[in-house]
Amino acid sequence: MEELVLYIHGRGGSAAEGEHYKPLFPGREVIGLDYRSSNPWETGEEIREAVDRLKDECEGIILIANSIGAYFSMNAGIGKLIDRAYFISPIVDMERLICEMMHKSNVTEEQLRAEVMIASAFGEDLSWDCLCYVREHSVVWEVPTNILYGSMDGLTDYETIEAFAKEHGAKLTVMEQGEHWFHTEEQLQFLDGWIRECEADRLRDGMIDT
Repeated sequence: MEELVLYIHGRGGSAAEGEHYKPLFPGREVIGLDYRSSNPWETGEEIREAVDRLKDECEGIILIANSIGAYFSMNAGIGKLIDRAYFISPIVDMERLICEMMHKSNVTEEQLRAEVMIASAFGEDLSWDCLCYVREHSVVWEVPTNILYGSMDGLTDYETIEAFAKEHGAKLTVMEQGEHWFHTEEQLQFLDGWIRECEADRLRDGMIDT
């Protein structure tokens, strides 16, 4: 099998979302992964096992990861198995996100430590084990990466995404008035155009290199 595209969805998403990307990568197989876990250590194992299997069957892997799917992917230790990545509204600082959710839910670290699990004001459970895990496992990511970010993203502020892009040498594209969830017709058209442009740039760079 030639180079394939692996799609990792965000919270509440599904592997079926990968169908959207098939027309953007003609001639390549696009596979969506439905992970079952919700914590980073178990999800990381699922993603790593899937990538290990796929790597033996293809010449290379392009990763498309959405929202927390990007964090799960980076945490999975698959960097050396991925040729390049496209991150859409990625969660790049999980500790900061958890702490912000705690603050907005009026939950202190002492409370979370004592109760271990507390429902947040956002419908997500706050987990002491998860907070400890993300603090103890820093993200390591050296894959050539393009990031698409919406200026109205309510989960990650611009300073955080910009700092991540600079630290990891990623190319950052901002859609003005774009949201965390790219779902409107205008947003999806922007997303598709972004991927097509990135792929065209990659092809041109490859022709220059040769």
